[in-house]
Amino acid sequence: MTMPIAMADSNDDIPTNATNTGVHDSLVAALAQVDLVTTLQGQGPFTVFAPKDQAFADAGIDLSTFDTDEENATLVDILLYHVYSGAVYASDVTDGLVVEMVNGDNAMFTVTDGTVMIEDATVSAADVLASKGVNNVIDKVLMPQVPFSGIGICYNTATH
Repeated sequence: MTMPIAMADSNDDIPTNATNTGVHDSLVAALAQVDLVTTLQGQGPFTVFAPKDQAFADAGIDLSTFDTDEENATLVDILLYHVYSGAVYASDVTDGLVVEMVNGDNAMFTVTDGTVMIEDATVSAADVLASKGVNNVIDKVLMPQVPFSGIGICYNTATH
């Protein structure tokens, strides 16, 4: 069953906007746990690709297990991979567009038959305006890229 997403007041900041949807409790709790709420209430504009609560459950993210500094640093990296410093509106997105997220990793959009995806997450509601930016609702938690350790075998002979 799909839950309706309340369209929040565009005068609200991004975390308040997410709180008012009724389907972003996990996101808001995660932001609070690692003290990123005030960051997203800052100068902006920011674009947040906001996973629904079910996305956190599907990803196996249980906030009660993030209780060490290292685990919370991982959570910060995951959350900042959902934030772009600037405004990305639906009308700005083209197939193949790549943006650098706040955590420093790049994320790529695909547009196919009117469906917009960022990495492997589908955008289900776009351009939910907030006073400091915009929320775009997605159906999965984006996972940051794992740094290459230099160990392993690459079978792509076209690039090497």
